[in-house]
Amino acid sequence: MLTKENNETISRIGPGTPMGEVMRRYWMPAMLSEELEEIDGPPKRVRLLGEDLVAWRDSEGKIGLMQNSCPHRGASMFFGRNEEAGLRCVYHGWKFDITGACVDMPNEPAESNFKHKIKATAYPAEERGGVIWAYMGPADKQPPLPGYEWARLPKGHSFISKTFEDCNWLQALEGGIDSSHSSFAHRTFSNDKATGLRSFRNRSTAPRLEVVTTPWGYTYASLRHLQEENQDYVRCYQFVMPFQQMRAGGIEGMVDRVWVNGHLWVPIDDYNTYAYNFQYARDGGPMDKQQWLNNEHGAGRGPQDFLPGPDYKLIANSSNDWQIDRTMQKNINFTGITGTNTQDFALQVTMGPVYDRTKEHLGSADTAIIAARRLLLKAVADVQAGHDPQGNRGEGDYARPAENVIGGDVLWTEFFAKEVVTAS
Repeated sequence: MLTKENNETISRIGPGTPMGEVMRRYWMPAMLSEELEEIDGPPKRVRLLGEDLVAWRDSEGKIGLMQNSCPHRGASMFFGRNEEAGLRCVYHGWKFDITGACVDMPNEPAESNFKHKIKATAYPAEERGGVIWAYMGPADKQPPLPGYEWARLPKGHSFISKTFEDCNWLQALEGGIDSSHSSFAHRTFSNDKATGLRSFRNRSTAPRLEVVTTPWGYTYASLRHLQEENQDYVRCYQFVMPFQQMRAGGIEGMVDRVWVNGHLWVPIDDYNTYAYNFQYARDGGPMDKQQWLNNEHGAGRGPQDFLPGPDYKLIANSSNDWQIDRTMQKNINFTGITGTNTQDFALQVTMGPVYDRTKEHLGSADTAIIAARRLLLKAVADVQAGHDPQGNRGEGDYARPAENVIGGDVLWTEFFAKEVVTAS
């Protein structure tokens, strides 16, 4: 368990908080590119790390990201006019460019230089991999833009989505890096007696976890012993600081194509999170969009699974108990809830807005969670000491996960050494 102080330290991410200062030293996903496609189109509200912002694509196609409150009298810039390479407040006409500089102040005398004294809080924003990234930290500490493999691939060779989750980012992250829960929360009874990959996590429900520290965070392996074959089903994940998990899908020789997917759990504020979900083929080739959308629906986050509106909120949510079906729970799957994404949210959200980790009891299955907390606390200490936090300089750009079935006497670190545990 964590002390109350440490729990507060790594859970809270608002301006001026210790973990908030760490988060602001990384590039953060602010929104999907698809949310802001139109040049000179309507601005969009963005809430990120507890700050209310507004984003727009200017006349040159560049992304602006600034405080939502106009520096003049506090009116919302969401209602602003996006015109001629700037966003103009409709209250008194003040106009700002993407750097936050006031470039026009039409309610002041033409000879006034007052506009040159006004600057809104604005953050650098760049596009890569279907995501608009924002850097919200000190200008002199700005790291390079992330170059993860999924973000480097051409359009159509990877896909990314996002889903709103109404709980603290840390319990969402910890749910993602918890390997043993998949034997229960995601168990489908039809797979209990199946052969091959689909049965492994049902047959071996108590994985042994091992963690290897890396420059970007750590690699962790979930080893499930298959007693009849005297083999281990090994799934090697990557935890990339501060909130990304990568995992492999499909074992070579058992499926036509090996894929990689994962999540980034991005804090909206202390009580809400956006889960960004990516997938690409390990060979880097093009993917079928319809197949991706079908997979998204299977996870419970396809286009048909969202409520109307711009917030990416699910139809299945706490107000309807995530549409739990008790008959399904008896006969079809372990939870009675449809979709792996929805199953995760139901369990993570019901822990409360910010889980009190002084009340928990951790076991060996929680090894990866314990390791992540230690890295996050170390990052807080590093930033407070004037150092860069771990993994914010592109160290994880070439991190890759993998999985396979290996002999029971084979060391996974040696078997996967070229794929997962070496630095870029």
